[in-house]
Amino acid sequence: MTDQAVDTGGVQLSGHAATEGHFLGRTRELKELRADIERAGLDTLSGKKAPRARVLLIAGRPGSGRTALAEEFVRQVAERYRDGVLRVRLGEPDGTPVPVERAARELLAALGRPVPPGAGEEDLSATLREALAERRVLLLLDDAAGADQVDALLPDTPECLVVAVSAGPLTGISDVRPCTLGGLDTKSALDLLTRHTGSVRITVDPRSAEGLVEACQGHPAALILAGGWLAARPKSAVADLAKQLHAEGGDGSPLSRIFRLVHATLPSAAARILRLLSLAPAGLVDPHTASALAGCSIGAARTTLDDFVALGLLRTVAAPLPQYEVPGCLQPLLRTAAETHERPAELQLARARMLERTVRLLQSCRAITETDNPQAREKLQGMPRALRFATPRAAADWLRARRPALLASARLAVADGELDTLARRLMSQLVRAMVAHFGTQGAAPDLYGIHQLVLDVAERRDLPREKAAALLNLADVDARTGRTAEALVRYRAALDAGREANDPYATGRAMESVGGAHLELADYDRAADWFGRALAQRQARDERADAARLYGRIATAHTYAGRYGEAQRGWRAAAAGHRKNGDVAAAARALSELARVQEYAGRPEESLRTCQEAVEWAGRADDTRLQAALQLRLADTLEHLDDPAAARLHRAAAERILEESPPDRDPEPEHGANACEIRSTPAEG
Repeated sequence: MTDQAVDTGGVQLSGHAATEGHFLGRTRELKELRADIERAGLDTLSGKKAPRARVLLIAGRPGSGRTALAEEFVRQVAERYRDGVLRVRLGEPDGTPVPVERAARELLAALGRPVPPGAGEEDLSATLREALAERRVLLLLDDAAGADQVDALLPDTPECLVVAVSAGPLTGISDVRPCTLGGLDTKSALDLLTRHTGSVRITVDPRSAEGLVEACQGHPAALILAGGWLAARPKSAVADLAKQLHAEGGDGSPLSRIFRLVHATLPSAAARILRLLSLAPAGLVDPHTASALAGCSIGAARTTLDDFVALGLLRTVAAPLPQYEVPGCLQPLLRTAAETHERPAELQLARARMLERTVRLLQSCRAITETDNPQAREKLQGMPRALRFATPRAAADWLRARRPALLASARLAVADGELDTLARRLMSQLVRAMVAHFGTQGAAPDLYGIHQLVLDVAERRDLPREKAAALLNLADVDARTGRTAEALVRYRAALDAGREANDPYATGRAMESVGGAHLELADYDRAADWFGRALAQRQARDERADAARLYGRIATAHTYAGRYGEAQRGWRAAAAGHRKNGDVAAAARALSELARVQEYAGRPEESLRTCQEAVEWAGRADDTRLQAALQLRLADTLEHLDDPAAARLHRAAAERILEESPPDRDPEPEHGANACEIRSTPAEG
């Protein structure tokens, strides 16, 4: 069983993933699968061209080596597919199906096709099919729970091939002939045992070895545990293990019987850690997770995890930092053992310790990026050394490697329902860490899901302030990705929640954002009205900088509506407000916009004077980019006034300014649709 060839991060694009020489047996099944690629389908037999990719199904119980067979088959035929191999896992370790939208997003990310955060299943499936339309890829769908998952991801390209791994048939997908796995043949099973025990104990007692294979029914996962048990006991004979297995009786599957034996012979502390690994999110565990679950030292946890790898109870994951995966076939056995031997209160306490440790690691992960902040430095130094990261790069590597587990932690914590305070803290820190290391845009797809979880908790716990924050965050992402109508609905809901919470920040932000959404939808009257409401609130709270900015947004709405007189009054008020607040650069930009509106209104002389005034203010602000833009606007205005010589002088001045100034970002405009940034939820306080 070489299931570890599957990328636990979810998806992978490559030409060859499995390493030749690690696969045993299944010769007949591999031959059947290769032949099935070329088999004439029902469409071909009826004279039609196949409309979609062919699906090959490998069916078997977890632990039967179904993923290993799929990986070996992919390795053997990958060269036929010039655009490589795509992999995605469609089942969580506990058997929960992965939502199609999450799987499609992972596949599109592997293809380098970014998609808007929050896009639905249908849009993502259509985008995936479009991305695969001109490609020849091999798509491996592991742990498929049903036909609906596979069908939603199935390319419309006959040149592609889909290999699906599932526990049973995929009823509903036509022309699929399953390759059903049983146990390994005796020779392959003995070879698998030999890898763990060495050849001596197998060759000196071949009949006992064959009896052990028979007791395990050739089940690869059971044989791996048997081999690990023997490897840990060099003085034990194969016959000893066979006798103990027979003493276990016939209850349960071979895997469950050998697991009970391995669990019973572990030291009590190790057995407890093993049971608690059933709580590891996404089946992924690192020394910190194991340490927190069991309440032991990180060093002791790391040693125990390495021992579990040797026993076949865990497998290592390729990552910059130590990380392990619980095989999916062992997950139900671990859960049963935990429920049998641990009290519910102990399990809940272990889960709480794990979440608390995760929160502190995320705090450290973010703090390492703020070393120029004295408070952040002090907080970082106050943390235990084991929780600190040496460099920002190390923190980013940890965050990237643990991303699937961290997102799963948030989902599980919210689903638990009993640890909502910890869940809120976890999500708050996860948002902040992701933004610090990956940026708002880079982390947007994950942030969208986290904010949705925050909203779930806020609604369940009747927390209007958190509800308003989550709705604002979700709506901001919707607005940035062109789903303005959806954003408007959420902004209105955020306004209601903000009023219920008596949160002036949320209500003000929501009112302004409602106005921004109406502006984007070209409903300029409503936009001006909502900006006016937000302005009244800011003035009542004496928030002068925001009030000056809102005068500009009102003026923008009037400009788009062609009401140039009202727009000019708005920009004059904005410029005056910025001057009173000492924001010279903002005053210059407001005057620049005023000059633009005056030109629209057919008053070029006034526009010329205002533009010259704006140039003076831009000079005081040392804003060279704005100075250059204003010089160009002066040139355009002078051309309209039939003064080409003066226009040439101003164009030359603009070119000189741009040549002498260093590259810089363009200033943010005063106007436009909502441009508010995602903020983390306020639960951390």
